[in-house]
Amino acid sequence: MSIKRLGDPSLIADAVIHGDTVYLAGTVAEEPVSPSVYEQTKNILKQIDAVLAEAGSDKTKLLRTQIFLSDISTFAEMNKAWGEWVPKGQAPARATVEAKLADPKWKVEIVVTAAR
Repeated sequence: MSIKRLGDPSLIADAVIHGDTVYLAGTVAEEPVSPSVYEQTKNILKQIDAVLAEAGSDKTKLLRTQIFLSDISTFAEMNKAWGEWVPKGQAPARATVEAKLADPKWKVEIVVTAAR
């Protein structure tokens, strides 16, 4: 079965497609980064929509999501944006944890796996 990489895979691909499964890289907010966890989450989810579309998928086909928060006390703020985005009755399996992210300006990082 072939493997297709999206984006510039010289360091990190935006997504890797293997068969009918799409694996997205960890996605963080684009510049300029808002200090709001809610706004960063909305920005990330918009980027995820675009990569999934390029891969021939969408948020109704999410299988699994991992969410990393730089401060777990912002869970409700992130979850508000998530709840506005995820289709009702089609939420994926999800884990949310506190983690030190690669750059302090990032408050949220999201990784998704989806079917095509």
